[in-house]
Amino acid sequence: MPQHVSRRMPWLARVTLLCFLLPAAGRAEAPPVFQITPQDSSIKFSVDASVSVTGTFDKWNSSLTFSSSDAATGVLDIKIQAASVDTGSGLKDRKLKGDDFFDVANNPLITFHSTKIVKTGPETVEVDGDFTIRRVTKPEKLSLTVSGAGTGSGEIKGTMAFNRKDYGINGSIPLVRIADRVEVTVALHARRVSGPPVAFKP
Repeated sequence: MPQHVSRRMPWLARVTLLCFLLPAAGRAEAPPVFQITPQDSSIKFSVDASVSVTGTFDKWNSSLTFSSSDAATGVLDIKIQAASVDTGSGLKDRKLKGDDFFDVANNPLITFHSTKIVKTGPETVEVDGDFTIRRVTKPEKLSLTVSGAGTGSGEIKGTMAFNRKDYGINGSIPLVRIADRVEVTVALHARRVSGPPVAFKP
């Protein structure tokens, strides 16, 4: 073998070895990716009143994203079509869609964007976030129970309570006494479609 070729072989071998090793060493772990299925989930609300005021939203979407396998990096987003409110009563639905309540003509979306997730128990978390109705945004807190953690599929259930008048919801329904406190209940079915399981780091 010519001397100049044999002299180059160790260098080429080193380069080839580095090409194989560096991508593996430098490759960042892909974050978990979850899919929330509305058909298996629900978002409901209730208000203490002299006549029952409860309902659901028929149109909404939600996402749960992570920047790593640490559950504390999760971000929960919920976007609700306000006009999809359904109480089972046409009269109540029309009132809730009107100017004094959701004002859906000018404010079509009700949103929640999480800013912090903290573990509070073996299967419970508190989610701080920005809640927006009628273009008013205030910090609120979701208290959630998580089932099926680590299995790749599970459910996130919990509640958030807020004062409707903090958001300019000052309307009333004839002959019905309505409390200021509104309770929102979420039940989200999530499935991990790729990436590793999530867990809270010590």
